[in-house]
This record gives sequence, structure tokens and C-alpha cells, in this order.
Amino acid sequence: MVDGNVWSQLVSYYSTNGGYIFQLFLNHLLISVYGVLFAVIIGIPIGIFIARYSKLSGFVISIANIIQTVPALALLAILMLVMGLGANTVVMTVFLYALLPIIKNTYTGINNVDASIKDAGKGMGMTSKQILTMVELPLSLPVMIGGIRIAFVIAIGVTAIGSFIGSSTLGDIIIRGTNATDGTSLILAGAIPTALLAVLSDLLLGYIEKKLDPTKRKQKGPQPQTLSE
Repeated sequence: MVDGNVWSQLVSYYSTNGGYIFQLFLNHLLISVYGVLFAVIIGIPIGIFIARYSKLSGFVISIANIIQTVPALALLAILMLVMGLGANTVVMTVFLYALLPIIKNTYTGINNVDASIKDAGKGMGMTSKQILTMVELPLSLPVMIGGIRIAFVIAIGVTAIGSFIGSSTLGDIIIRGTNATDGTSLILAGAIPTALLAVLSDLLLGYIEKKLDPTKRKQKGPQPQTLSE
């Protein structure tokens, strides 16, 4: 149970170091965004490719799975030996961790598009590229957004650990709190905005995912009457 003294120390720390915490918050957000963005740029084409050549899907997804089984701190340490200290190493780690959900959801989303819809597109004279861009990608977009949503939440956690290798994130405050004699307020000062960032980003991407899902969109205008009405 956190006592009132800790909360007063927390409020005092926020009021005194608001600018510093906001800068760490921005750094944390940007590192997460960059890592996931690079994963989107690489992962979505890979997901589309293995959806076309399904024999390769097991191999590619297994490689991405293996990367995620490596503990984040261990992966940071390995990449640090090659790339050195700093934010670039954390971005690369986030990128590698974000690949699996993005590749897998892209592959799953495209494979789950109803074959009859694709056949209808072919019957209308669409090329394979047109079917991909006008049928498969729009219909699989909610599933792909779901993969990005998972990847971004993972990224926020990985980025916090990045403070161990010299990256300026909200993890700096948490680490400082763990090293202090009575650092509960410092730990909370870093943990609360980190948790808020994860929750808010998850809610935002979840909202976007829901809005893009054609099965969950509310139909506007008069609705057809059913037998039960």
C-alpha cells in the first residue's frame, strides 16, 4: 500500500521535473513509433509475400518466433555489441520484436479474405495487383491494425528497458528509483506515464481497428426489417 507521503513526493517530483519527464515521454514514444514503423514497412510486404507463397510461411513465422523468444535485455545486449549504446540499438530491438505480430497478422488477414470475393474480382477483370490493393488489403486491414496494436504495446515495454544501454526513456526514472534508498516515488514517476502510454496507445489503435472492421461498422440509414420485429 502506497502511503500519503509517497504520493506527496510524487506530486512534488512531477511539479519540479515536468519538463524533463515530458522530454523522456516524447523520447520513449518516438523510439517506440520508429521501431514499429520500420517493422510495418518490412513486415507487411513479408506478410503479403508469404500469403502468396504459403510454403514459406512456416519458415518465416518460425524465424520471427525465435526472435521473440530471446529475452529483451539479452537482445539489447547482443545488438549493443554491434551497434553500440543509445537509441538506435533500442529502435532495432523494437523493430525485431514488432515483426512477429505484424507479419503474422498480415498473413492471417489476407488468407482469411473470402475466396468468393477474390473470384468475383477476377471475374470483373481485375489483375492480381488490383485484387491485392482493392480487395485483400482493405478487407484484411483491421487484422493488420490488430498486429500493429500488439507490436506497439510490446514496443513500449522494450523501450523502457532500453535505458539500461544509455537510451533516454521513462525507464531512466524507474532505474533511478530502484537504485535509491527510498525510491518508491521515483519508480511510480516513471512507471505511471509508461503505463498510461501503453494503455492510451492500445485504446487508440483498438478504436481504429474497430472503425476499419467492416463487420463492426454501424450501418446508417433505415435498416431492413427482420422476422423477429
